[in-house]
Amino acid sequence: MRLLNGQIRTLLIVLALCLWGTSASAQTSPDQTALGQTVLRGAKVHTVAGEVIDDAVIVVGKDGKIAAVGGPDTKVPEGAEVVDVTGKVITPGLVDAFTSLGVVEIWQTGSTVDHAGSGDAVRAAFSVSDGFNPNSVLIPITRTGGVTSVVVVPGGGLVSGKAAWARLGAENGAKQAAFVDDASVAMVVNHGERGARAAGGSRGAAMESLRELYDDVVFYRDNKEGYDQNRSRKLAASRLDLENLGATLEQGMPVLFRVNRASDIRVVLKFADEVGLKPIIVGGAEAWQVADELAERKVPVVVEPTLNLPERFEKLGARADNAALLAEAGVPVVLSTFSTHNVRKLRQAAGNAVRAGMSHTDALEAITAAPARALGRDDIGTVEVGKAADLVVWSGDPFELSTRVERLYVDGAETSLDNNRQHKLFERYRELPRRGEPAERD
Repeated sequence: MRLLNGQIRTLLIVLALCLWGTSASAQTSPDQTALGQTVLRGAKVHTVAGEVIDDAVIVVGKDGKIAAVGGPDTKVPEGAEVVDVTGKVITPGLVDAFTSLGVVEIWQTGSTVDHAGSGDAVRAAFSVSDGFNPNSVLIPITRTGGVTSVVVVPGGGLVSGKAAWARLGAENGAKQAAFVDDASVAMVVNHGERGARAAGGSRGAAMESLRELYDDVVFYRDNKEGYDQNRSRKLAASRLDLENLGATLEQGMPVLFRVNRASDIRVVLKFADEVGLKPIIVGGAEAWQVADELAERKVPVVVEPTLNLPERFEKLGARADNAALLAEAGVPVVLSTFSTHNVRKLRQAAGNAVRAGMSHTDALEAITAAPARALGRDDIGTVEVGKAADLVVWSGDPFELSTRVERLYVDGAETSLDNNRQHKLFERYRELPRRGEPAERD
């Protein structure tokens, strides 16, 4: 009976959370301005395209793209809404390149966790976007950190599946907090300790499985008719897995290799050369030890800049200035929080990279243009004519803790920053009624 009561109590708690989430989701649907020509005038603009413009003018077109950007003499279209942002700082919207935002709500509640596919080692056909919740209550609070795009990644297995690019604004005025812009932006593959576990216990087994898998991808591509007629040898993965892995060869879909140890990174680079893949190193705790090889190949590395302790054997060489050393060597560096609930702290992570020696310019690029470029999103990440108007208006330097986001635009539409639980909680208890008169002193 005690066990039954516990189950009922757990069910009621989960139902209450679901109802609360539904209610909050409805409240957190962003209020967006109708798209029209908007002009932001007077701010210091970090274009992340090679220049910083003081007293700038940015013209946002009705199509949500940047129509013009320049100094104070830039022509302002007649009838456009002019927003005075004098004294503020504008950057492109921030991008977190490795997160589970939108597919994980509460890690301890399995019904809200949708980041992993089946229990198979190879899950290439798994699309994490199918479980993406555009009204996740985590999304509005993430926007308060200036984040306008995230790369949502699957987890588990040797091949985890396809990562998705999500924009944190409403699509065409729809009442939702975010939308998936590209459901197949990259394939996620694990090596090192994760890959070894998925493949049976060793790194060698993981690479053996990957070589056999890609050998079958090529075989399947060249013998589809025979496969469909059941005139084929047994293959290492399902038809859909092989079809999706084929995109990493023929269409150049990037492969996010989760790997940390220097020797593992070298093995992955060699494998990518053998097969013909476009690798991106994710984690890369010891990437600084192979910086020259990564720079020579122009392989991007996604780094967590606060990682400075050897929390695992494969991270014994972890150090705080990893990102700075990689950038100095010429490696394309991308910074990420590797988080779900703290993606809003991406700018703080970048600030820590600056503290450890990375230049301010490189750190800003590492959370804007660099992730967009690495994943083939040339329409995002800089303030240039023709780019999507994903813009953040800051009260000051975005890497300063006291700085706040004052305005945020996604595809040219201003998005509310107030529709989040933290803000509502703050406003609710901002002023508490006095319970009684203070005691008089003798």
